[in-house]
Amino acid sequence: MSDSQIAAALGSGSRGSLPVGNPVIQEARGEIHECRRLRLTDGRSVFIKQATTAETGRMLREEAIGMARLSRHVRVPEILAQGEGPDGRAWLATEWLQLLKMDRSTWSDLGGQLAALHAVSREKHGLNRCNFVGAIPQGNMPADCWMDFFIKRRLRPQLRLAEAKGYGQPEARILAAAQGLLHDHNPRPALLHGNLSYWNVGPIAGGKAVFLDPAPYYGDPEIDLVRLGWCHLPSSESFLRGYGELPRDNQRRLRSRKPTTC
Repeated sequence: MSDSQIAAALGSGSRGSLPVGNPVIQEARGEIHECRRLRLTDGRSVFIKQATTAETGRMLREEAIGMARLSRHVRVPEILAQGEGPDGRAWLATEWLQLLKMDRSTWSDLGGQLAALHAVSREKHGLNRCNFVGAIPQGNMPADCWMDFFIKRRLRPQLRLAEAKGYGQPEARILAAAQGLLHDHNPRPALLHGNLSYWNVGPIAGGKAVFLDPAPYYGDPEIDLVRLGWCHLPSSESFLRGYGELPRDNQRRLRSRKPTTC
């Protein structure tokens, strides 16, 4: 869709757009979406994300569904409109947020919001639909046991993907290690961001944090914590003041994951 067509869907006209992001990094990574800031004639600016192909449009639609799910519990960009162009490429328009610099107040707010998200629970791990992490499909078929879910839906698919790309892995040894680590660990299923990282949170005005690019499902809260790398954050103490108590035996599993600890 052109800028003018998207602007019309938003009830305004277009004053042009500017690309968002580092073009060198985007080209190196092979970006699956185009991102730009669209300026409207009514004075607003909006963030536009548009799939680069019709095939990658499903990823963008699932992202919008994930944002809507998380919006009930944490701050995410407000979805203003979405649709699909004549060429089949999906697009998503959200509010334009001016991202600032992370400080202790923002890290504490991030921790508090994440704790609120993880307080949302249900009986089974997984979700009633599959989604994507980047361009990688993420299966979410529900399971009662966290170890079974993690091995079948997360670890084994990644090992098979690595093998298909020519990276041989000692699958049996890795799966046995996971079973040994998780056999007595069956946390309650918590609602997860699912794609959390330092780059998928942003600071906005008022010392608040906004969550970006989710791939949610219900699972072990440690997944979000490890992906965020909480113990290596610039202000981990502030984050923990907001988040509160860590899951039981968290340090033991971190030590098993890598030789260094917090």
